[in-house]
Amino acid sequence: MFDKKLFGARLLELREQKDFSQKAVADLLGVTRTQVSDIENGKSGTNLDRFYQLCEFYQVSADYLLGITDDPTWRGETSN
Repeated sequence: MFDKKLFGARLLELREQKDFSQKAVADLLGVTRTQVSDIENGKSGTNLDRFYQLCEFYQVSADYLLGITDDPTWRGETSN
C-alpha cells in the first residue's frame, strides 16, 4: 500500500541533501510551495507527470520514492 508519509519523508530528505528550497521544487513542478510542503508532510500525493519529474530531478528510482525498495539507484535516462 502506498505510504504518503514515507513518500514525503524521502522527498524531504532528497531536497535537503541537494540544498534546494521548497520554492525551487515548486517552481520545477509548477505548483505552490504549500503544495510541496503538503507532499513532504504526507498530506497529499502528486500526479504521474510530477512524480516522473521528481524521479528525474533527484535521479532516484520510482520504486525508491514509492517505498518498494530502499535502493534509490536511478536507472532511467533523461530526455532532452
